[in-house]
Amino acid sequence: MRIIAGQYRGRRLGAVKGAPVRPTADKTREAVFSILGGLVTDAAVLDLFAGTGALGLESLSRGAARAVFVDSNRESIALLRQNIRFF
Repeated sequence: MRIIAGQYRGRRLGAVKGAPVRPTADKTREAVFSILGGLVTDAAVLDLFAGTGALGLESLSRGAARAVFVDSNRESIALLRQNIRFF
């Protein structure tokens, strides 16, 4: 899993192994951000059920002003903290 575009393009994200989590596929994220276009720039983003944080981190990479990540799974939160360190 990686950041698709923007300032952090190509940066890899860690994923929880063996957990009941299904990260959003690169192609799906690419389609979502293609539809949103420039609406992401300077936006406030809420990434619910964040998991790896891929959607929120992709938003930040594409110019979002800030992102809030929400998840209840302890493993996901730990991984999310690791992924955020690089941004």
